[in-house]
Formats: sequence, structure tokens, C-alpha cells
Amino acid sequence: MTTLLGSRSLVREAAALRSGADEPLDAVRRTCDRIDAVDPVLQAFVPEPGRRERLLAAARELAAAAPPDPAGRRALHGVPVGVKDIVRVDGLPTRAGSALPPGELAGPQAAVVDRLRAAGALIAGKTVTAEFAVTAPGPTRNPHNPAHTPGGSSSGSAAAVAAGIVPLAIGTQTVGSMIRPAAYCGVVGFKPTYGRIPLDGVIPNAPSFDTLGCYATEVAGIALAAPVLCDGWRADGGPGAAAGPGRTPVLGVPAGPYLERAGSEALRAFTAQRDALAAAGYEVREVPVMADFAEVVEQLFTMNRYEVARAHVRWFARHGALYREQTTTAIKEGQSIGDAAYEAARERRAAFRERLAADGAAAGVDLWIAPAATGPAPADLTTTGTSIMCLPWSNAGLPSLSLPAGRAADGLPLGLQLVGRSGADEELLSWAAGVERVLDATPGTHARV
Repeated sequence: MTTLLGSRSLVREAAALRSGADEPLDAVRRTCDRIDAVDPVLQAFVPEPGRRERLLAAARELAAAAPPDPAGRRALHGVPVGVKDIVRVDGLPTRAGSALPPGELAGPQAAVVDRLRAAGALIAGKTVTAEFAVTAPGPTRNPHNPAHTPGGSSSGSAAAVAAGIVPLAIGTQTVGSMIRPAAYCGVVGFKPTYGRIPLDGVIPNAPSFDTLGCYATEVAGIALAAPVLCDGWRADGGPGAAAGPGRTPVLGVPAGPYLERAGSEALRAFTAQRDALAAAGYEVREVPVMADFAEVVEQLFTMNRYEVARAHVRWFARHGALYREQTTTAIKEGQSIGDAAYEAARERRAAFRERLAADGAAAGVDLWIAPAATGPAPADLTTTGTSIMCLPWSNAGLPSLSLPAGRAADGLPLGLQLVGRSGADEELLSWAAGVERVLDATPGTHARV
């Protein structure tokens, strides 16, 4: 039986394609062969008649136009990329995991896809999303165990990388839709600072939180893709990461009611991860924060549901009967929230962001660390799991990254979440590479596919 798990290193594959040691046509064939082999079970990709023919034609065109000198080839030359099906791609319908007519959701190609194509990438196809990136799950299964959810809403993108279908995939996060699937599927997921990647051409969930991100098998792959995707990327890694040779960041543990939301298996693994990092020379500081965490949760969902309802005013009025129950419930909850309650929640969020930044600065924290999810992927395909461990960081718009980090008793992967300062995405990735090395070298603290 063909295993659902696989691994394609973006760094190695991109280097081989740029050098000419590999060819775009061969990369396309690997992708399509892998889809044929595993996707009937995995269902990470939206079905596409003629996918192989489309991609082979695109690969031939790319190869014909490539500079003969490999040094002139672009960063993602010939790399197949999966794109979440709320992101518009010219030539492919956008359904957003819904039953709405694709024409209703049509529009100009997303800026992030323009950037991928400008860097030489080939769009392997649309990856499955929860309906409108809310909570109603798509058909995708977890490649570690198909009886378990891959997480959501970027389910197809995370599963496609974990299954070795593509070396890079694009997702989005509103609350926990990048980081949680990365943890559940045992891959690296990166959610940049809010606004770092333009959202033009992306179907909205809650625009005050929606953030594009990407998946790869290793931090180095994320570091290769991030300069292509993000605005104003600093090649030097940012001022903090460069503040002295061999500098390691101070790691902050957010002690209090937030961390208490993690399950026992996640907390046991997190303790082992903390110990390994401390033994490797990292300073780990416990910082009491978010004593009002229950109120922060309520504030975020007030804003989120209000914005979901407004984003769907026209579509829901015309096609409400086609929406799934979970999405309908979210929209109706948002319709019941008035402008005054929303504005009050916005003010509370601004205060929360200021308070969290001040608490981190006062404690000298460079990176927050926490479990990426409450535990392993649930054995339930009717849910995508809970986003609670990602919620405060998304609320603050901070850059975050999930590393494969340990396994639960059932063998499913767990993740360690690293959270940086606003705008300090370069530092986050620079420091994440060091944390990744520690976890990979410590028995019991890594869960790479």
C-alpha cells in the first residue's frame, strides 16, 4: 500500500531546478504521479480535469524561456506549489470549499500568485479549504492517520506538503488556520506579521485578522519562500538576529490561563522542548501574561463573527441555502453583533496588543514559545480542531511559526509555536532555524515527516 506520508525539500528541489540538475517537466510529473497515488484517499487537492496536461504545458513554456545560465534563473524556477482555494488563480475556478457557483467568487488573480509566478513557480492546483476558511471542514484527511483531521482551514495545503505532493503550499490564517494544521500534519507552517503579504484576490474571512502564509518541510524552505511572498524582506535577517555573532533569543513562556488551555500531552511535550532548549543554551523565562484570557477570546470572536457576516452580505443573501451549517451559524452570530459592540471589541484589541508587547519587552522576551495546538489531531473528521493556542498571537497580528516537535501517545505529531515581534518576521525565521536544530537533535522532541 502506498504510504500517505512523503517529503519534498523545497531547498533541495529549488536548487536542483535552478541548476539544471532537475527539470520542471520532471517536477510536474512527480507532483501529478503523487496526486494520482495518494489523493484519492488524502483529498488535499481540489479535483482538476486536465491538471497534468496544463502543468506540462506550463513547464515546457517555463523551460523554453529560462536563461541558459542557471545563475539567471528565478528563486522558485519550476517549483510546483499548492494554493488554498480561497486564493484566486487565473485559469482555475475559486470555490472556497463551498457549493456556490464559482462565477460568484471570480475576480482578478491574487497578488501572492502573481509573486509566485514571477519567481518561476508552477501552480500545481487548488488545495482544499474549510468552507470559506471558517470551520466547516473539507474532505482532506491527515496523512499520518486518515481517520484524523488535518486541521483547518488550510487543511489541503498542510496535508499536501506532509504527503510529499508539493514542496511548498500557500494557506491563510485568521485565528489558527496555518499553525494548527502544521502541527497536526508534522510540517513547518509560517504565518507572517498581519499585512506582510497583500491579500488582494483572496476571499475574505475576517479582514482584520486574515493573513497569508506558507508550508514547507523545514525552516530553510520557508526562508527561501518568504522573500518572494512578503513585502520588504530584509536579507540580513533583521536587526535583532544580527545583534552579535551566535546570539540566541530569549524565549518567553506565557504562563497563566492561556497556557492552561493546552492538553496534558501537549504540555508534557512542551516541557521536554523547553528543557532541551535550555540545555542547548537558550534562556527560557516564564512570564505571567493574559490574566484576562477569557475576555480576549470573547473580544476576538466578536470582531471575527461581525466581519464574517459583513464579508458575506451579498453572497449569503443570494445563496444562503447553499452554505453549510457551521458557516451559516457563524454568519448569523455575526449578524446579531451591532456596530457599537464591534467598535468596543476593536478598542479592547488595541489595548491587548499594547499590553502584550509591553509585557514581552519588560521581560526581555525575543520569542514567545507555546504549544502550537492543544494536542494531536482529533480522531474526528467533522471538526478541524480548536484554534485556541493560536488565538492571542493572531489577535495581536504577530508573526508565528510551527515546528514539528514530538509525538503524542498515538504517534501523531505535535508542534512547537514560536511567536516573534510585529514586523520582525526575518528575526523569527533566523532564530527558528536554531530552535529547529535543537529539536531535531534531541530524541523525543521532533516529529518531522
